[in-house]
Amino acid sequence: MEAALKKAERDKLEEAKYKENESVHFMLRYSGAVGAGDGPRYIAYLERHYETIETELSYSPPDSIGVILYTQQAFADITQAPNWVGALNDGRIRVPVQGLSEVTPELSRVLRHELTHSFIQQKTLGHAPTWIHEGLAQWMEGKRSDAMAQMLERMYAADPQLSVTHYEGEWMKFSPEAAAAAYAWALANVEYLMRSGGMS
Repeated sequence: MEAALKKAERDKLEEAKYKENESVHFMLRYSGAVGAGDGPRYIAYLERHYETIETELSYSPPDSIGVILYTQQAFADITQAPNWVGALNDGRIRVPVQGLSEVTPELSRVLRHELTHSFIQQKTLGHAPTWIHEGLAQWMEGKRSDAMAQMLERMYAADPQLSVTHYEGEWMKFSPEAAAAAYAWALANVEYLMRSGGMS
């Protein structure tokens, strides 16, 4: 409770000076220091991704989705995430965008990944395991296991019985190497499910 309260206080203090834009599906907040351009441009990208994911998952989240664009330092201070974390979704999408004057392909991919988490969270009422979250979010952003084939081969050669029990617990506590393996494993399993039975 104490940790949650401190986090809420950090959020409130940081966001007090943020600008806001909203749409039917999003509440966007951003610091004028991020160099993020105008909020409506970001809302437009988010809405396009929303439509794509909505169609793929055959689901429309009932609740508005919060999105916060940070400077690099504010993202580190607020989320206290490991260095290997490029964005975060803890109920709200949190993305560092400092220095970007437009939505780059990489940022667009990150937004789609994090938005997928919001869909999964609302659709499953918070009951989806982390590997489903991360595997499906990678799938929706366009990643496939081909690029990770050698890593996966090494993983299964070292442990043919590799299973979800290896990746239970909080992924944010993983080392960069363990996180890379967990993400690769999650994507491979989601790909298998897709090929076996499709999105349904």
